[in-house]
Order: sequence, then structure tokens, then C-alpha cells
Amino acid sequence: MANEEHLSLLKQGVVAWNNWRRLEKHIQPDLYKADLQGVDLSGANFRQANLGGANLSLASLRYADLCGTTLCEADLRGANLAKAFSIGASLAYANLQNANLVEAQLAGVTLTGASLVGALLTGANLQEADLSRSDLTLADLSHADLTGAHLVETNLEQTNLESCRVYGISAWDLNLKGAKQSNLIITSPNEATITVDDLEVAQFIYLLLNNKKIRSVIDTMTSKVVLILGRFKQERKAILDAIREELRRGNNYVPILFDFDRPNNRDYTETIVTLASMAKFVIADLTDPSSIPKELESFTEKFAIPVQPLIEGADREYSMFKDTWKYHWVLQIHRYQDLDDLLTSLREKIIAPAEAKATDLLRRRQEVYG
Repeated sequence: MANEEHLSLLKQGVVAWNNWRRLEKHIQPDLYKADLQGVDLSGANFRQANLGGANLSLASLRYADLCGTTLCEADLRGANLAKAFSIGASLAYANLQNANLVEAQLAGVTLTGASLVGALLTGANLQEADLSRSDLTLADLSHADLTGAHLVETNLEQTNLESCRVYGISAWDLNLKGAKQSNLIITSPNEATITVDDLEVAQFIYLLLNNKKIRSVIDTMTSKVVLILGRFKQERKAILDAIREELRRGNNYVPILFDFDRPNNRDYTETIVTLASMAKFVIADLTDPSSIPKELESFTEKFAIPVQPLIEGADREYSMFKDTWKYHWVLQIHRYQDLDDLLTSLREKIIAPAEAKATDLLRRRQEVYG
């Protein structure tokens, strides 16, 4: 519980409290679980104080010094913290529902798991703040500075994020349902202003613009990736390894394998479509007739991407495969007898036809779009 002497000093008023703080700088006030509901504490010096679990609902903390203050699990519902200085404070799991934090200095603040439902954070400084798993439903963060902030599993449903600066944020697994995201500034103050309208892609766009290696990766994804599809059980791993090694070593490609030797109750269609959209061409091993019919059809009808089908031995393709031949980018099946036969024919019968079709498709697109 709160130190009774410290609590008594605070009840004498902010002027008396601040005078005591100036005289006793070495003392860290202990106001743990103090009942300060509705108290006017505007301008109070709570630097490095312990206000964990305190009841500060409806209290006024305008211009208060809360730097380094512990406010974990504090009740700040409806409190007025406008223009308060809370740099480095810990507000983990605090209740800030409907609190007024307009233009508050919250740089480096820990707000992990905090409830900020309906809070006003217009123009607040949240640089490097940790908002992981916090709830900002219906909060107003318009014009706030979120530079370098951590937003992991943060609930931003119906949150107003308009004109926020989001330079350097870490944003993952957010709930942005109904959020207002227009004019998000992805650059630092000393750079030309660039804005986007989607928080989750903001960090990627900035990296794309400012990191040559990232741009190189994007170029690689569209010119060097080869997607390999099939069901490669243990006895057929050598086939898989041979295809990957030849693509890497002899042809400077980046092979991405999707092995369908997995439980049948999973649907990977969306994943396959995404991977296919990044590939220069696809190699699909149809040796196991139960593999990839649904997934193969899912992208052959959406994207003009060369598909080179393979079958080992005398196995037959699944019955519906012929339906894909209406797409000219699905090539004729190449049959191989064993590993040696595959290696001998890989360049001439598999890679070269796929490359030729990729070149043909590019030419056709250029003729259409100029």
C-alpha cells in the first residue's frame, strides 16, 4: 500500500508536494494503490514515483511530470493527462479508457496490454512506445508521432490514425477493422514527406524506397524464383534435391519448394497462389496423382505463369489435368524414367521450355501494354 507520509504530503496540494520533491530529490515516492480519484494533480512532480495500481480515474494530471513513473495496472479512466510528460513511464496493463492524452509526451512509454479504448491521443508523442497487445479501439491518434513504436497484436479497430507519423514502426498482426488510415507519414521529419494509406504496408514501402538490398530482393523474386510443387515422400527426396541443386548451381535460380506430403485436412491454396505469383515459372511433379490438382488449377487460371509438369515412369496424370491445357502457359508433360534420366534432360526438356515460355509471355505483355 501507499506510504502514508507520502500520501499525506500529496494531500497538502501540488505546491507543497513539488516543494518537498525539490528538497528530497533522493526519495522515490511510494503511492502504490493510492486512492486519488478525481484529484487535481496538474503540474505535479511524480518523476520516478510508484503509482502502480493507483486509482487515478477522473484525476487531472495536465502538465504533470510522470517521466519514469510506474503506473502499471493503474486506473486512469477518464483522467486528463493532456500535455503530461510521461517519457519512459510504465503503464503496462493500465486502464486508460476515455483518458485525455492530447499532445502528451509518451516517448518510450510501456503500454503493453493497456486499455486505451476511446482515449484521445491527438498529437501525442509516442516515439519508441511499446503498444504491444494494447487495446486502442475507437481511440483518436490523429497527428500522433509513432516513430519507432512497437505495435504487435495491437487492437486498432475503428481507431483514427489519420496523419500519424509511422516512420520506423514495427507492426505485426494488427486488428485494423474500420480504422482510419489516411495520410500516414512513413518518412522521418528531415526527409521529404511520403504518405501511404495502410499501416501494415507502411514499413515495407519505406524499406522498399530506402534499402537497395530490399529492392534487389524484389527484383530477384520476379526474375529468379522457381516454384517446385509435388508430393515428395522419403523415397523420392533425391528427385527433389536434384531439381533444386540444378536450379541453384547451374542456372542461378532461387528454388522455392512446396511439398504436399502433409495432412490432407489443410488447405494451402492461398499460399500456393501467393508463391506462384512471385515465380518466373513453376515445375509441378504430378507423379503422385493425389497431389496438387486443386492448387495447380487455382493459379493457372489467375496468372500467366509457365508451368512445366513432370511425371516419373508410366504413371498417368490425374484426370482433370487436361483441363489446364486450355492455358497456353501450361506446357506438355515431361516424362522421366529415373533420377539419371531427369538430370540428363533437366536443362533441355524442363528449364529451357519454361524459360522460353516466360520470354514469350513477357513479349506478349509488352505488345499489349507497350
